[in-house]
Amino acid sequence: MNSKTIVILGGGVGGIVAANELRARLPRHNRVVVVERNTLHSFAPSYLWLMTGDRRPDQITRDLRSLLRPGIDLIQAEVKQIDIASRHVETSLKSLDYDYLVVALGADLAPEVIPGLVESAHTFYSLDGSIKLREALRSFTGGSIAVVVAGTPYKCPGAPHEGAMLIANSMKRRGLDKATEVHLFTPEPQPLPVAGPELGELVRGLLISKGVHFHPLHRIKMVSPQAKELQFENRESFRFDMMVSIPPHRAPAVLQSSGLTNEAGWVPVDRNTLATRHENIFAIGDVTAVSIPGRWKADVPMMLPKAGVFAHAQAHTVAKIIAAAVEGRDSRDAFCGGGYCMLEAGEDLAGFAHGDFFAEPAPRIELKRVGKTWHLGKVLFEKWWLMPPGLRRTLLQNTIRLGAKVYGIPAVI
Repeated sequence: MNSKTIVILGGGVGGIVAANELRARLPRHNRVVVVERNTLHSFAPSYLWLMTGDRRPDQITRDLRSLLRPGIDLIQAEVKQIDIASRHVETSLKSLDYDYLVVALGADLAPEVIPGLVESAHTFYSLDGSIKLREALRSFTGGSIAVVVAGTPYKCPGAPHEGAMLIANSMKRRGLDKATEVHLFTPEPQPLPVAGPELGELVRGLLISKGVHFHPLHRIKMVSPQAKELQFENRESFRFDMMVSIPPHRAPAVLQSSGLTNEAGWVPVDRNTLATRHENIFAIGDVTAVSIPGRWKADVPMMLPKAGVFAHAQAHTVAKIIAAAVEGRDSRDAFCGGGYCMLEAGEDLAGFAHGDFFAEPAPRIELKRVGKTWHLGKVLFEKWWLMPPGLRRTLLQNTIRLGAKVYGIPAVI
C-alpha cells in the first residue's frame, strides 16, 4: 500500500480547509499533518466586533483540534526550516518528511518597520490587539483618532475602512461623535484600489456618510510617541489623541530563508493551481503573490488581495489537486479568482462586495446596497465557521435540502 504524507504548514483558514478536504478525500493510510504554533484558533473577521465590545474573546476562539476532522495529525510547533531538496521540514518539536507540502503560514505583522509605531499605535489586526483597543476605546473621552494603513499589501482590503466606520459608530453610541474626529490615512489613491475607481468612490462616499475623514496618498514615514504626531512623506504632519494602525505585513522569515519567496518577499504561485516553482509544493492564502489582470501600480501588476475568502477557495483547489495526484488521477481543478467581502459600516449595517478578480480586461467587482442582510450574513458565517466540521457539514446538507424543497429543485450535496 503506497502511503503518502501531506504536510500543511499553518492552521489558519487555508490550512484548516486544506486539511479537512484532504482527509475527506484520501484513504486513511495517507497521512495528513498540520503544523501550527498557536492551537487557539480565532476568527479574524470578528476582531472588529471584539474591538467594539460586541464580542468576547471566548465567542470567537476555538481549540484548533475542534475544527479539524478526526484522522488529522496536529503538531503544535513553530516551523524552523524547509529543506526543498530533501522534502523535509524542521519544527521546534520534531522533524517531518513530506511527499506534498502546502504552505499556509499567512502574513506576519511587522509594526517595527515604522519608527515609533510600536510605541504609539493600537491595532485590530490581532486578537490581543483588538482586546487592548477595546479597552482604550472604552476609556476614550474625545479628540482625534487616526486609523493608519502603515504599508501595503495588507490582509483584508476592506478592513481599514470597516474599522474606521465602526470606531466612528462606537463614539456615536457613547454620545462622543461631536467631540471626536475619525481620520483614515492610506498610501493608496482610493479605497480598495484593486476593485477599480467606481467601487472606490462608493466606499469613499460611505466613509463620508459615517463621518470618517478620508486621506488617500498618505504614506507614513514615522510616528512621534511623545508629540503624538504622524509624519508622512511629502505631506503635512498630523497630531492624534489615539492611533490605530494596520501594520506593515511580511511573509514569515522561514519562507524567505527557504528560497520560496520572490523579490518582494512573497511566494509566487501559478494562479490556477497554486503550485510553486518547486515540485509538489503549493502555497495558499496571505503568503502568496498572485498577479491579476488590468490593475497596475507603478508599472507593476497588482496582486490578488490577501483575504480569507481566497485562502478558503485556494485550499479546496489544492486539496483536490493533491488528492488526485496521490490517487494517480489527472485533475482539472483550478482556482477561479472569485471573491467577496462583507463591508461593515456600523449600526448593524454592511455592504457586500463580490466579483471576479481574474476577469479580463480587469476585475469585475460590484458593491451591493448597504443593509442589515449582509451584516446578518457575516454573523451566520462566523457561527458556521466556528462549528466542528461534522456539525458544519450536517447544517450545510440540511440547508441545501431545505432550499431544494422550497424551490422544487434537486438537492445536490
